[in-house]
Amino acid sequence: MTGYRQLFRTPEFPPLLLSTAAHTAAQTAAGLALGTLVYRATGSPLLSAVSMFGPSLAQVLGATLFLSGADRLPPRTALAGLSLAFAAATALLAVPGLPVAAVFAVVLVQGLVAALGGGVRWGLLHEVLAKDGYLAGRSLFNMMSGLTQIIGYAAGGALVTALSPHLVLSLAALLHAFAGVTARLGLTARPPRATGRPSVTATWRANALLWSSRPRRLVYLGLWLPNGLVVGCEALFVPYDPAAAGTLFACAALGMLVGDLTVGRLLPPAVRGRLATPLLLLLATPYAFFVLRPALPLAALCAAVASVGFGASLVQQERLMSLTPPELSGQALGLHSAGMLTLQGVSAALAGTVAQLTSPATAMTVIALASITVTLTLAAAGRRRTGDTTADLAPTG
Repeated sequence: MTGYRQLFRTPEFPPLLLSTAAHTAAQTAAGLALGTLVYRATGSPLLSAVSMFGPSLAQVLGATLFLSGADRLPPRTALAGLSLAFAAATALLAVPGLPVAAVFAVVLVQGLVAALGGGVRWGLLHEVLAKDGYLAGRSLFNMMSGLTQIIGYAAGGALVTALSPHLVLSLAALLHAFAGVTARLGLTARPPRATGRPSVTATWRANALLWSSRPRRLVYLGLWLPNGLVVGCEALFVPYDPAAAGTLFACAALGMLVGDLTVGRLLPPAVRGRLATPLLLLLATPYAFFVLRPALPLAALCAAVASVGFGASLVQQERLMSLTPPELSGQALGLHSAGMLTLQGVSAALAGTVAQLTSPATAMTVIALASITVTLTLAAAGRRRTGDTTADLAPTG
């Protein structure tokens, strides 16, 4: 299964894609609205960045406590319930006059919920599609995410400017509810992939098993660190140019779409495996020049070109699945998703802190250089494993 048309002939693929698209659109619009709301209230680049990407910071706690549920809960019920939980939390954020401390408390809860959602969603995708269809399927999901973010950031930015962040948050809550209804009505009732009840102990045990393999560890680090740091650069779009943040986010999403289409559909397997490390370098390099404070057209072009590098994660995920037992596929992908989003949240906080001390433009350059350094270090770590044919794939997937 390598063509996109074949994917849509799989009965559960379209509703899973539609539900995920609604979820992504809701998160995109809500993140921009919340970041703008907090920045207007506090004037703080740090708090603005953390409000947008704060749920990611809580993912590490969710992955530590609840991730075993990704393979031990019925996926349809889990996805529907998680979407409705997001709807309720986002509706609460839309309440006018909510204190900033309460905003961050809700953001924490969203992060805990999201940690389980990633594992359930991507584990189900891996189960629904044939073994050779996951890369094409995930590529299409990433492309959908790029398109949805382009629309979400453009529409969200316009609505935030023309109306209010509170209204955008209310619309996002409705989108989350739609995602839950779509999952409930469109997906088949499947049994859990693994036996046993979800528990903290089961989560720790499976995470320890996944982390025990050095090739898997290097794949995870390659998935988490370079792009997590680059998202720290993106988290500063609002303080860098408050009036044009939606444009910058939309251009970054466009670049991500191009990268996913190229890697997932156009490149043959032998070629894409060798391009992942260069793509990770491309992901960070354009942001290294933001210290020069490029004008909006050039800044938007840099954001678009950089985001092509996000296509490297497709090859990394394919490699991860080749190293993982099928009964742990949901937790393995959930750990990838939770770790990646956690590092994105940490990087957003780090970038916001550097921006507080210097400027948003300077902070973006510092974080970009850190991402480049990490990518080169992981590549060197992989090459040191002489005689291991999987080692060179560690930083690239």
